Amino acid sequence: MQKTNAMRMLDKAKIAYSALEYVVDENDLSGTTIAKQVGLGFDEVFKTLVAKGDKSGPVVMCIPVDKEIDLKKAAKVSGNKKIEMVHVKDLLGLTGYIRGGCSPIGMKKQFPTYICRSCTDKEKITVSAGVKGCQLLVKVQDLLAYTRATVCDIVKND
Repeated sequence: MQKTNAMRMLDKAKIAYSALEYVVDENDLSGTTIAKQVGLGFDEVFKTLVAKGDKSGPVVMCIPVDKEIDLKKAAKVSGNKKIEMVHVKDLLGLTGYIRGGCSPIGMKKQFPTYICRSCTDKEKITVSAGVKGCQLLVKVQDLLAYTRATVCDIVKND
């Protein structure tokens, strides 16, 4: 596995992580498929979503792969009236990452980051390594500190 930008940034910050590789299926980029491949529960594998708020501009949100973002809750916690997902075609230019390989670590800029409060139930979770085919297993506290993330309720209730 070649080092990704996210890995280099964690190395520079002296944050320990494990790289978990998986086979990419372009027809199924779902996080639940990735979780099964890396042998972790859906509540341990987090997907990174990028949205734009009407007041804040871009915001980054990390939620468990089997959950759905609640845009009303996300707008409220980020100080926006309205929030909408960034179009896939705009993702690379904005973040430096592509769909299926978007990491909260190492984006072009440090955007306000919000992470589902369920992360605090775990010692470690995974986020994308910044490429399709690799997840980074990292201590929750290290991830929160590095991304300066706000822990909050941003998912739809089951």
